[in-house]
Amino acid sequence: MMKLTPHLTATCLLLVGSSAAAPPGDSEFLRITPDEVHWLDVPGGHGAQMATLQGDPEKPGLYVMRAKFPPHVMDRPHWHPNARYVTVLQGTWYAGTGNAFDVKHAVPMPPGSFMVHPARAAHWDGSATDETVIVQITGYGPGTTTPVDPRQPLWLEVSPEVSRWYHLEIRGLPWLLTAH
Repeated sequence: MMKLTPHLTATCLLLVGSSAAAPPGDSEFLRITPDEVHWLDVPGGHGAQMATLQGDPEKPGLYVMRAKFPPHVMDRPHWHPNARYVTVLQGTWYAGTGNAFDVKHAVPMPPGSFMVHPARAAHWDGSATDETVIVQITGYGPGTTTPVDPRQPLWLEVSPEVSRWYHLEIRGLPWLLTAH
């Protein structure tokens, strides 16, 4: 038995050392092109869609997902039990905080913008213009969504008139003032 111990130790060290020096195989990498994203319609979402890229937002652990808002579709105030980290990929995402939904108080966030939704902090967001918006959300599950007012539907369509008013009165874009 004494003679096997040094050989066993040497063999284990050799195996551990060689596996640590070996590059990871491609099977450990995940690559998803935009065409491979599997979008699912959100029930009652007025055309909004979600796609889970990694993990499962309903289970404990890290997840990465995307949300796609069609033009003029936003969600009402809601919150999540854990923090979420949002990056705008496409379009201008309009994000608001607090329990009251009011597009006039939304902050426009162009592609490349980043926002943290703290745990249990009420917020609302989406597309307030004629463009589709895609955001990427990273969080730690379970990541449920709790509406601030469960008597109202979570999703709503914002009229183009509201969007036009937002641009005229809040953003003060002179080209819109002369166009109408």
